[in-house]
Amino acid sequence: MIKNIFLSIITGFLLAIGWPTYGMPLFLFIGFVPLLLVEYRIRKSNTPKTNGKVFLSAFIAFSIFNFSTTYWIIYATPFGMFFANIANALLMSFVFLSYHIIAKKITQKLSLVFLICLWIGFEKFHLNWEFSWPWLNLGNGFADYHKWIQWYEYTGVFGGTFWIWLVNIIVYKAFIKLYSSDKTQFIKRILMAFSLVVIGIFSSIYIYYTLDESHEKTSVIVVQPNIDSYSEKYTLSNKIMVDKLIRLTEKKIDSTTSFIITPETYLSTPRLLNTFRSSPEYKLLNNFRNKYNSLAIVSGITFIKRYSENVKPNKTANFYRDREQWYNSFNAAFFLYKKDTFDFYHKSKLVVGVEHIPYRSLLNPILKNNMIDLGGSTSTLTPQKERSIFKNGKNSLAPIICYESVYGEFVTEYVKKGADFLAIITNDGWWNTSQGHKQHLSIAKLRAIETRRSIARAANTGVSALINQKGDILQALPYGQMGTLKGKISTSTKQSYYTIHGDYIYRISMFVLIIILVSSFTKRRQKPV
Repeated sequence: MIKNIFLSIITGFLLAIGWPTYGMPLFLFIGFVPLLLVEYRIRKSNTPKTNGKVFLSAFIAFSIFNFSTTYWIIYATPFGMFFANIANALLMSFVFLSYHIIAKKITQKLSLVFLICLWIGFEKFHLNWEFSWPWLNLGNGFADYHKWIQWYEYTGVFGGTFWIWLVNIIVYKAFIKLYSSDKTQFIKRILMAFSLVVIGIFSSIYIYYTLDESHEKTSVIVVQPNIDSYSEKYTLSNKIMVDKLIRLTEKKIDSTTSFIITPETYLSTPRLLNTFRSSPEYKLLNNFRNKYNSLAIVSGITFIKRYSENVKPNKTANFYRDREQWYNSFNAAFFLYKKDTFDFYHKSKLVVGVEHIPYRSLLNPILKNNMIDLGGSTSTLTPQKERSIFKNGKNSLAPIICYESVYGEFVTEYVKKGADFLAIITNDGWWNTSQGHKQHLSIAKLRAIETRRSIARAANTGVSALINQKGDILQALPYGQMGTLKGKISTSTKQSYYTIHGDYIYRISMFVLIIILVSSFTKRRQKPV
């Protein structure tokens, strides 16, 4: 038992030290091997209650992995940190337990294929359910070593997940051979695993150095106001923030500047959506924009939409008790261009607990206002069903708001609508100087590779950056520094293979998973002749 716990701890630490931004992803290729050996030992031991032993071993490993890599959530919410890490460790443990259960019923080879397919299915599930938290999806582990995974333009991050699991399983099988004293097969499998890693890396490096980036460019200015998210941000008026934008950018604007991009909720005082264009900040901002014929402005804001007395509120509406009124709240981006062109987009992938209450439609009838009326007003946000893009006549940008940049196939929906570059607006100031904001920046590089789109990233406290179509950071403003970035980034209308086909690796995995399950089910019920 002690040896099993020790091996489980090793898995946890191997996965942790393989994770960005302080880790080396080579450790991910062997991280699961100790845990797989634990499962094998328990399965072959013929002892009772093997399911519980495997689950405990997995939970130890995945708890270490989760807490070591995403501890920084505690800066925003201590409860959220413990809930997210424990819940994610439990989910990962249930996936691994499912492998153990099926491995007792079918061949080892099929059960390992089952494990890969099930894990990919779990990661896809984590991208779409109400408690969505895909931060630790394995393919994200190469975010800091983007030259290794240029083929994500064909596979998306699930290609990385498959790569990690395939190498781990080959190394695991090598050790099984070593335990049976078959050193020849051990060496062969180790060489096979090594070859898969080398082929993956060098094929990617070849793509990196032969990729011809688009020669079409657009000029952008990215604003980093460096406003403290806790003590300052929500005390400053929208007018003060517009004045700040003008001061930071007016000396850098020239005749070629096409876009000014500010962070998420740059204008933090909520405004009614239907009257925003008559607000003082809109007029001030639009007058500034009108000085420059070709300039467009993209900024973050909180919009409000009130319900009249006779209109039934939707399932994401909030109740403002002091006024006895229902309203929708939106974490939004808006777009200003010449001739009073105005457009907006509402954030669609919302942060659990902070921006939306999971399964609210199920809990509302039970808890009614006890759940959603916490005194004053509540902050559950309303998402937008479809993606929107902002157009200035020549270029089209994707207004990606904060957490949305973690979702690969989701981001391709902007590109399918015509976005020729990506604009990520975010506020990473909640996590202070921890790994949180660094990991978020690194993950953005994966979206550039998957879609082959350059990125203009505006972060409240940093790190703001300009990223090219290969995932290289061309310019960056350090965390905690106020300023702007000005540069030209490539634009493109070509669609990558991944943009067109999306998460096809998941779909193939589910097809294979179903075949394995059906096959194992029917074989167990076949009667002997």
